[in-house]
Amino acid sequence: MDTAPDRPALREHVLRELLLAPAGPLARLDVVERTGSTNVDLAAALRADPDAWPHPSLLAAEAQDSGRGRAGRTWVTPARSALMLSFALRPAAPITTYGWLPLLAGLGAVNALRATVGVPAVLKWPNDVMVPAPDGTDLAGWGPLRKVGGILTELVTTPAGPAVVVGIGINVSQTAGELPVPSATSLALAGGRDVDREMLLVALVSALAEVTARWSEHGGDVHAAGLVEDVSAVCATLGTQVRVELPGGREVTGTAQRLDREGALVLVDGGGTEHQVLAGDVHHVRAAR
Repeated sequence: MDTAPDRPALREHVLRELLLAPAGPLARLDVVERTGSTNVDLAAALRADPDAWPHPSLLAAEAQDSGRGRAGRTWVTPARSALMLSFALRPAAPITTYGWLPLLAGLGAVNALRATVGVPAVLKWPNDVMVPAPDGTDLAGWGPLRKVGGILTELVTTPAGPAVVVGIGINVSQTAGELPVPSATSLALAGGRDVDREMLLVALVSALAEVTARWSEHGGDVHAAGLVEDVSAVCATLGTQVRVELPGGREVTGTAQRLDREGALVLVDGGGTEHQVLAGDVHHVRAAR
Protein backbone atom coordinates (compact mmCIF):
# COMPACT_ATOMS: atom_id res chain seq x y z
CA MET A 1 0.00 0.00 0.00
CA ASP A 2 1.28 3.48 -0.92
CA THR A 3 1.40 5.16 2.50
CA ALA A 4 2.49 8.78 2.91
CA PRO A 5 5.34 9.31 5.41
CA ASP A 6 5.35 11.67 8.37
CA ARG A 7 6.37 15.12 7.19
CA PRO A 8 7.84 17.57 9.71
CA ALA A 9 7.46 21.30 9.24
CA LEU A 10 10.35 23.58 8.34
CA ARG A 11 11.67 25.27 11.49
CA GLU A 12 11.91 28.90 10.46
CA HIS A 13 13.94 29.93 13.52
CA VAL A 14 16.58 27.30 12.74
CA LEU A 15 16.76 28.33 9.08
CA ARG A 16 17.09 31.98 10.06
CA GLU A 17 20.04 31.21 12.34
CA LEU A 18 21.78 29.33 9.53
CA LEU A 19 20.97 31.48 6.53
CA LEU A 20 20.41 35.11 7.49
CA ALA A 21 23.18 37.71 7.36
CA PRO A 22 25.73 38.38 8.74
CA ALA A 23 26.60 34.69 9.10
CA GLY A 24 24.51 33.46 6.17
CA PRO A 25 23.92 34.49 2.55
CA LEU A 26 20.32 35.74 2.82
CA ALA A 27 19.05 39.23 3.67
CA ARG A 28 15.50 38.03 4.43
CA LEU A 29 13.80 34.66 4.90
CA ASP A 30 10.07 34.03 5.34
CA VAL A 31 8.30 30.66 5.62
CA VAL A 32 4.52 30.52 5.16
CA GLU A 33 2.23 27.56 5.80
CA ARG A 34 0.21 27.83 2.58
CA THR A 35 -0.05 30.08 -0.45
CA GLY A 36 -1.17 30.04 -4.05
CA SER A 37 2.28 30.53 -5.54
CA THR A 38 5.48 31.76 -3.93
CA ASN A 39 6.54 33.31 -7.25
CA VAL A 40 3.29 35.26 -7.58
CA ASP A 41 3.41 36.41 -3.96
CA LEU A 42 7.05 37.46 -4.09
CA ALA A 43 6.64 39.33 -7.39
CA ALA A 44 3.67 41.24 -5.95
CA ALA A 45 5.60 42.03 -2.77
CA LEU A 46 8.55 43.35 -4.77
CA ARG A 47 6.33 45.65 -6.81
CA ALA A 48 4.62 46.96 -3.68
CA ASP A 49 7.70 47.45 -1.50
CA PRO A 50 11.01 46.49 -3.10
CA ASP A 51 13.06 47.72 -0.15
CA ALA A 52 11.36 45.15 2.09
CA TRP A 53 12.88 42.36 -0.02
CA PRO A 54 16.59 43.17 -0.41
CA HIS A 55 18.99 41.05 -2.43
CA PRO A 56 18.94 38.12 -1.83
CA SER A 57 15.66 37.25 -0.09
CA LEU A 58 13.75 33.98 0.11
CA LEU A 59 10.08 33.08 0.45
CA ALA A 60 9.29 29.42 1.19
CA ALA A 61 5.92 27.70 1.51
CA GLU A 62 4.91 24.42 3.10
CA ALA A 63 2.09 24.03 0.57
CA GLN A 64 1.06 25.68 -2.70
CA ASP A 65 -2.44 25.60 -4.15
CA SER A 66 -1.56 27.16 -7.51
CA GLY A 67 2.11 26.51 -8.04
CA ARG A 68 3.25 27.41 -11.54
CA GLY A 69 5.68 25.89 -13.97
CA ARG A 70 6.90 26.99 -17.35
CA ALA A 71 4.33 27.71 -20.09
CA GLY A 72 1.59 28.27 -17.51
CA ARG A 73 1.54 24.70 -16.22
CA THR A 74 0.35 24.14 -12.66
CA TRP A 75 2.16 22.25 -9.95
CA VAL A 76 0.41 20.98 -6.81
CA THR A 77 1.93 18.66 -4.22
CA PRO A 78 0.99 17.45 -0.72
CA ALA A 79 1.90 19.78 2.14
CA ARG A 80 5.45 19.43 3.49
CA SER A 81 6.39 16.90 0.82
CA ALA A 82 8.51 19.25 -1.28
CA LEU A 83 10.62 22.38 -1.20
CA MET A 84 8.78 25.32 -2.74
CA LEU A 85 11.04 28.36 -2.78
CA SER A 86 11.24 31.73 -4.50
CA PHE A 87 14.30 33.96 -4.39
CA ALA A 88 14.32 37.72 -4.94
CA LEU A 89 17.55 38.67 -6.71
CA ARG A 90 19.04 41.85 -8.09
CA PRO A 91 22.02 40.51 -9.99
CA ALA A 92 25.05 42.70 -10.61
CA ALA A 93 24.89 41.77 -14.27
CA PRO A 94 23.40 43.25 -17.46
CA ILE A 95 19.73 42.42 -17.96
CA THR A 96 20.68 40.92 -21.33
CA THR A 97 22.41 38.08 -19.46
CA TYR A 98 19.40 37.12 -17.32
CA GLY A 99 18.51 34.33 -19.74
CA TRP A 100 21.20 32.30 -18.00
CA LEU A 101 19.44 32.42 -14.63
CA PRO A 102 17.31 29.25 -15.08
CA LEU A 103 20.42 27.30 -16.02
CA LEU A 104 22.47 28.79 -13.18
CA ALA A 105 19.73 28.02 -10.68
CA GLY A 106 19.57 24.52 -12.13
CA LEU A 107 23.32 24.14 -11.68
CA GLY A 108 22.97 25.18 -8.04
CA ALA A 109 20.14 22.69 -7.52
CA VAL A 110 22.10 19.85 -9.11
CA ASN A 111 25.15 20.62 -6.98
CA ALA A 112 23.04 20.72 -3.82
CA LEU A 113 21.27 17.41 -4.54
CA ARG A 114 24.46 15.61 -5.41
CA ALA A 115 26.20 16.85 -2.28
CA THR A 116 23.42 16.34 0.26
CA VAL A 117 21.32 13.34 -0.75
CA GLY A 118 23.69 11.53 -3.09
CA VAL A 119 21.46 11.31 -6.15
CA PRO A 120 23.10 11.76 -9.59
CA ALA A 121 20.99 14.77 -10.53
CA VAL A 122 21.32 16.40 -13.96
CA LEU A 123 19.66 19.19 -15.94
CA LYS A 124 17.27 18.90 -18.83
CA TRP A 125 17.41 22.15 -20.80
CA PRO A 126 16.16 24.71 -19.95
CA ASN A 127 14.77 24.30 -16.43
CA ASP A 128 14.13 20.73 -15.30
CA VAL A 129 16.12 18.93 -12.60
CA MET A 130 16.28 15.21 -13.36
CA VAL A 131 17.34 11.99 -11.66
CA PRO A 132 17.52 8.40 -12.95
CA ALA A 133 14.25 6.47 -12.95
CA PRO A 134 14.04 4.27 -9.85
CA ASP A 135 13.32 1.19 -11.97
CA GLY A 136 15.74 2.11 -14.76
CA THR A 137 13.07 2.04 -17.47
CA ASP A 138 12.81 4.38 -20.43
CA LEU A 139 9.85 6.74 -20.87
CA ALA A 140 9.01 8.35 -24.20
CA GLY A 141 10.43 11.86 -24.33
CA TRP A 142 12.34 11.40 -21.08
CA GLY A 143 14.49 8.32 -21.60
CA PRO A 144 15.79 6.85 -18.33
CA LEU A 145 15.38 10.16 -16.46
CA ARG A 146 12.53 11.52 -14.36
CA LYS A 147 11.75 15.05 -13.22
CA VAL A 148 12.43 15.74 -9.55
CA GLY A 149 12.38 19.52 -9.71
CA GLY A 150 11.80 22.57 -11.82
CA ILE A 151 12.80 26.21 -12.06
CA LEU A 152 10.78 29.26 -13.08
CA THR A 153 12.41 32.70 -13.37
CA GLU A 154 10.50 35.95 -13.86
CA LEU A 155 11.69 39.50 -14.41
CA VAL A 156 9.87 41.95 -12.14
CA THR A 157 9.74 45.70 -12.70
CA THR A 158 9.76 47.58 -9.40
CA PRO A 159 10.01 51.25 -8.37
CA ALA A 160 13.61 50.52 -7.38
CA GLY A 161 14.52 48.96 -10.71
CA PRO A 162 14.39 45.44 -12.14
CA ALA A 163 14.50 42.36 -9.94
CA VAL A 164 14.32 38.66 -10.71
CA VAL A 165 12.20 36.07 -8.95
CA VAL A 166 13.76 32.62 -9.17
CA GLY A 167 11.35 29.86 -8.20
CA ILE A 168 12.68 26.38 -7.39
CA GLY A 169 10.53 23.37 -6.61
CA ILE A 170 12.01 20.04 -5.53
CA ASN A 171 9.97 16.88 -4.90
CA VAL A 172 11.30 15.45 -1.66
CA SER A 173 9.13 12.79 -0.01
CA GLN A 174 6.20 12.12 -2.36
CA THR A 175 5.14 8.52 -2.73
CA ALA A 176 4.46 7.07 -6.18
CA GLY A 177 0.73 7.55 -5.70
CA GLU A 178 1.17 11.26 -4.93
CA LEU A 179 2.94 12.09 -8.18
CA PRO A 180 0.80 13.62 -10.95
CA VAL A 181 2.49 12.15 -14.03
CA PRO A 182 4.73 9.15 -14.89
CA SER A 183 7.61 11.49 -15.77
CA ALA A 184 7.85 12.78 -12.18
CA THR A 185 9.62 11.30 -9.18
CA SER A 186 10.81 12.37 -5.73
CA LEU A 187 14.14 12.23 -3.95
CA ALA A 188 12.80 9.54 -1.64
CA LEU A 189 11.75 7.35 -4.58
CA ALA A 190 15.08 8.01 -6.31
CA GLY A 191 16.96 6.54 -3.35
CA GLY A 192 18.13 9.79 -1.79
CA ARG A 193 19.88 9.26 1.52
CA ASP A 194 18.85 11.15 4.66
CA VAL A 195 16.31 13.26 2.78
CA ASP A 196 15.73 16.18 5.14
CA ARG A 197 14.04 19.30 3.79
CA GLU A 198 15.84 21.72 6.10
CA MET A 199 19.25 20.32 5.20
CA LEU A 200 18.34 20.43 1.54
CA LEU A 201 17.01 23.99 1.75
CA VAL A 202 20.25 25.19 3.34
CA ALA A 203 22.25 23.40 0.66
CA LEU A 204 20.14 24.91 -2.13
CA VAL A 205 20.51 28.44 -0.77
CA SER A 206 24.26 28.02 -0.34
CA ALA A 207 24.76 26.50 -3.79
CA LEU A 208 22.68 29.17 -5.53
CA ALA A 209 24.54 31.89 -3.64
CA GLU A 210 27.88 30.47 -4.77
CA VAL A 211 26.85 30.20 -8.42
CA THR A 212 25.23 33.64 -8.65
CA ALA A 213 28.17 35.24 -6.83
CA ARG A 214 30.57 33.88 -9.45
CA TRP A 215 28.27 35.15 -12.18
CA SER A 216 27.93 38.64 -10.65
CA GLU A 217 31.65 38.94 -9.90
CA HIS A 218 32.30 38.59 -13.63
CA GLY A 219 29.60 41.09 -14.61
CA GLY A 220 27.29 38.42 -16.00
CA ASP A 221 29.98 36.92 -18.25
CA VAL A 222 29.33 33.19 -17.85
CA HIS A 223 32.37 32.32 -19.94
CA ALA A 224 34.79 34.32 -17.79
CA ALA A 225 33.21 32.82 -14.68
CA GLY A 226 33.66 29.27 -15.99
CA LEU A 227 29.93 28.67 -15.66
CA VAL A 228 29.30 27.58 -19.25
CA GLU A 229 31.53 24.58 -18.70
CA ASP A 230 29.92 23.80 -15.35
CA VAL A 231 26.37 23.99 -16.71
CA SER A 232 27.28 21.99 -19.81
CA ALA A 233 28.85 19.27 -17.66
CA VAL A 234 25.57 18.61 -15.83
CA CYS A 235 23.18 19.17 -18.77
CA ALA A 236 21.94 15.74 -19.91
CA THR A 237 20.35 17.29 -23.00
CA LEU A 238 23.68 18.07 -24.64
CA GLY A 239 24.97 15.37 -26.95
CA THR A 240 21.55 13.74 -27.37
CA GLN A 241 19.04 13.59 -30.18
CA VAL A 242 16.05 15.73 -29.24
CA ARG A 243 12.76 16.92 -30.62
CA VAL A 244 11.80 20.44 -29.57
CA GLU A 245 8.24 21.73 -29.67
CA LEU A 246 8.63 25.44 -30.37
CA PRO A 247 6.21 28.26 -29.55
CA GLY A 248 3.70 28.59 -32.37
CA GLY A 249 3.41 24.86 -32.99
CA ARG A 250 6.60 24.29 -34.98
CA GLU A 251 9.04 21.48 -34.24
CA VAL A 252 12.73 20.94 -34.84
CA THR A 253 14.69 17.72 -34.41
CA GLY A 254 18.43 17.39 -34.16
CA THR A 255 21.43 16.83 -31.95
CA ALA A 256 21.71 19.20 -29.00
CA GLN A 257 25.23 20.42 -29.60
CA ARG A 258 25.97 23.28 -27.22
CA LEU A 259 24.73 26.34 -25.34
CA ASP A 260 25.26 29.72 -26.96
CA ARG A 261 26.17 33.00 -25.26
CA GLU A 262 22.54 33.67 -24.32
CA GLY A 263 22.04 30.20 -22.84
CA ALA A 264 19.98 29.08 -25.83
CA LEU A 265 20.19 25.48 -27.00
CA VAL A 266 21.93 25.02 -30.34
CA LEU A 267 20.65 22.05 -32.37
CA VAL A 268 22.14 20.64 -35.54
CA ASP A 269 19.56 18.93 -37.74
CA GLY A 270 20.13 16.03 -40.11
CA GLY A 271 21.14 18.41 -42.91
CA GLY A 272 23.80 20.09 -40.79
CA THR A 273 21.85 23.31 -40.23
CA GLU A 274 22.13 24.93 -36.82
CA HIS A 275 19.00 26.05 -34.97
CA GLN A 276 19.04 28.37 -31.96
CA VAL A 277 16.30 27.35 -29.52
CA LEU A 278 15.43 30.09 -27.03
CA ALA A 279 12.30 28.41 -25.65
CA GLY A 280 10.43 25.17 -26.14
CA ASP A 281 9.57 21.73 -24.78
CA VAL A 282 12.49 19.35 -25.22
CA HIS A 283 11.86 15.64 -25.74
CA HIS A 284 14.85 13.31 -25.55
CA VAL A 285 14.69 10.91 -28.49
CA ARG A 286 17.85 8.87 -28.21
CA ALA A 287 21.54 9.30 -27.51
CA ALA A 288 23.48 10.77 -30.40
CA ARG A 289 25.80 8.32 -32.13
